[in-house]
Amino acid sequence: MYVRLGRAALWLGGWLWLAMPAVAGESYCFRLYLKDKGVSEMATASPETFLSAEAIERRTKRNVEISLSDVPIAPSHIELITATGVRVVTQSKWIASVVVESGDSLLVESLKALPVVDSVLCVWQGNDRLTATACSDDTSLLTPDCDKSAETYGYGASQLNMLNGMRLHDAGRKGQGMRIAVIDAGFLHVDRISAFASLRLLGTHNIVFPGHNVFCEDDHGTKVLSCLGANLPGVMIGAAPEASYLLIKSEDTRTEFPIEEDYWAAAIEYADSLGIDIVSSSLGYYLFDTENALYAPSDLDGRTSFITRVAQTAADKGILVFCSAGNEGRHEWEKITFPADAPDILTVGAVAGDEQLSSFSSKGFTADYRVKPDVVALGSGVCVIDADGDRRYSSGTSFSTPIVAGLSACLWQALPWLDNKELIALIRRTASQAEHPDAERGYGIPNMYEAYIHELNEPVQ
Repeated sequence: MYVRLGRAALWLGGWLWLAMPAVAGESYCFRLYLKDKGVSEMATASPETFLSAEAIERRTKRNVEISLSDVPIAPSHIELITATGVRVVTQSKWIASVVVESGDSLLVESLKALPVVDSVLCVWQGNDRLTATACSDDTSLLTPDCDKSAETYGYGASQLNMLNGMRLHDAGRKGQGMRIAVIDAGFLHVDRISAFASLRLLGTHNIVFPGHNVFCEDDHGTKVLSCLGANLPGVMIGAAPEASYLLIKSEDTRTEFPIEEDYWAAAIEYADSLGIDIVSSSLGYYLFDTENALYAPSDLDGRTSFITRVAQTAADKGILVFCSAGNEGRHEWEKITFPADAPDILTVGAVAGDEQLSSFSSKGFTADYRVKPDVVALGSGVCVIDADGDRRYSSGTSFSTPIVAGLSACLWQALPWLDNKELIALIRRTASQAEHPDAERGYGIPNMYEAYIHELNEPVQ
């Protein structure tokens, strides 16, 4: 595999990198795969030095062993790398990788020569990587410009009813005590929209533009979050209105380079560090702004792509990860996108109101013939709240995913003795076509209340 960036070709530990003469103001980001992290097994004896109390508590609760993968990369390795003149952008302790930035494309030779570096991949090039859009200083409350429905759940009731989720709410299970991270492109005006006035906000984090607000730039995350946490009776109530939320921006909507995988890795590792229970991510990748493809459909094997490896590691840490299948069903790729191929996450496709597959919903199977997507939910004509605070209808697996994630939070609240992988198995086992899963709808439409009753009557041993 290689990424074409220009003329002179350099082989770098199995990666072909093609260098380009420097352009004024242009910079380059390189992912360095390290030979090791420079730490020993002894470091795991003091987890409180590198994991929060909440993260340790979740591992204890889910019987997850603290391992060397939890230990950060040694400062001595980072110092050796930055001595070449590069600046660290982000790093992954799970994959043992570091992303660095430089204005000199030929510095890659010095990076490859470092004794701690195994291989190098260029993951971004361009100008003004850190130039963020300025936030408006308007603080006025945004309220929906629509009539209220006679029903408490408003216009979003049908998307919860399709999964028989309202009965969990009726039983008092609305996500209370569950901690959900939403990883997305931005949450425009969430801080001003009346539907989120009662949102239990754990915090926010901007991976792309460190130190900047997440409530600017893009409203994709706003609409996704509304499927989860909106709480405006008569207009819309989300799938888990009483859960607590961490909002993380990992997507740079200006371009699509492999660095998006590194941003996503940083996001989910940050969520892990805060002891998050559930991650809902409506992002997926397969094609980047490079001349040559980084991935092929044959790489959908659950272990090849960088982002898939990260997602699987999160699942192994006890996090319940939900990922959108993708909207490539009508396009040449057609298949699910990365990291939707990770084995132990729940991948969600989309159906219409008549429960027929949405034509845009990405399809399986994986390259190694596993069932993906796992399940489907309403993804055509989903009620959401937009950046103006108004109710509208949107389509995509981006919106079916948080519906399933939110109701699964309610289910997990009701069945706290299950671990994340057991809960996924339960959801699959009680879905509409559990006996005959296929490449389009997976195990079918989840029945969240049936899953609850099934576990109470036939508990996992």
